Amino acid sequence: MSPKVRKIFIGLAGLLIAAALIYQIPAVKTRLEWRLDVFQVYVKNVINPVGPVPTALPVTPQPATPTIATTNTVAAQALPTATPASTFPPLPAQAKIKSPPYEKQTANNCGPATLSMALHLYGWEGSQSDISDLVKPVSGDRNVNPEELRYYIRTQAGWLNLEYRVGGNIETLKRLLAANYPVIVESVTALDPADALGPADDLWAAHYLLVTAYDDSTQEFTVQDSYHGPDLKISYAQLEADWKPFNNVYLLMYFPQFEEEVKTLLGSDWDPGLNRQRVLSHAESLISAPSADAFDWFNYGSNLVYFERYDEAARAYDKARELGLPLRMFRYQFGPFLAYFHSARNDDLLTLAKYALGVTDKSEEAWLWYGFGLYRKGDYDGALKAWQKADSINPNFYEDQARKAMELVQ
Repeated sequence: MSPKVRKIFIGLAGLLIAAALIYQIPAVKTRLEWRLDVFQVYVKNVINPVGPVPTALPVTPQPATPTIATTNTVAAQALPTATPASTFPPLPAQAKIKSPPYEKQTANNCGPATLSMALHLYGWEGSQSDISDLVKPVSGDRNVNPEELRYYIRTQAGWLNLEYRVGGNIETLKRLLAANYPVIVESVTALDPADALGPADDLWAAHYLLVTAYDDSTQEFTVQDSYHGPDLKISYAQLEADWKPFNNVYLLMYFPQFEEEVKTLLGSDWDPGLNRQRVLSHAESLISAPSADAFDWFNYGSNLVYFERYDEAARAYDKARELGLPLRMFRYQFGPFLAYFHSARNDDLLTLAKYALGVTDKSEEAWLWYGFGLYRKGDYDGALKAWQKADSINPNFYEDQARKAMELVQ
């Protein structure tokens, strides 16, 4: 080998060693891993596009449309009463909570980043990584559920309480903000095209926002958006539209000594059962209208799942799938998996879980339910591998549900 060639090889080796050392820097590694993952998913979808959400498989017998159930009066009678909404006093025209230090999210980390910003309003001094290390230890995990955020508060920030409810509205947000309580909502965001799954990506994704102010004169909220920026304005109408696909879920933190005040602010919605019963009744009225869309039917199904009315829920989800859902819908919401499993529609469970995994491979929830579908089918080896995959993505997932499932076949 000539001296010149030897120098070239030594130089290349030096560059490779330097690149390897730089890659070990956590911030660099996280960013590069995320871009590599996006690139791999994009190439996969160019070769084998995931396609639209599959419609339901034929069921015999099956009504032409899901039956609109009447209110579950037995359940409602068993629930406690609470302060009716009509007793709420008038609200001021504006309210504002001091904005927390802004925290730009790392990859797939809007939940931990948003919760971190909210916690700073209560004197916390940590960062999003403290939260994500527990609730989503694998950066590729695309979703953090409200339950997981509440789990973090209850196990790591016990000096605070966190509750979440569904069926929120503009007045709910304004009432809480006027009482100096910031609110986290889960809504829709448009992704950067650079984060597309493939050429046909609809760029529709879930996103947490921290709401810190409102102004009736402009009909706008102020939100802290870990993806797009701090102190952004969003109209009441736009937030309502973006909030709807997630059953208008909202999360509220408070000091335990102020629980009675929070109960008063939420009224009957303080009780989770009453909250769900009210929202279910509202969903029933929405699906009765000719204008009912896929999200109306999806929310109806999710509220039925809460009351374990799985057959009705499965038919509601059928209708939502027929009307058309965004391709990432099952990255964030898993009511259909429960409904199809408990209504013995195993083929639909497997079809939908497989589709969800085609969109998002690192989803512990989808792997868990895919495993249950395989188990019910008699494929015990496949079920075990699916549950092992779920456990590898998030070993803390719902108090080790994947590990408990693996005990069925070990």
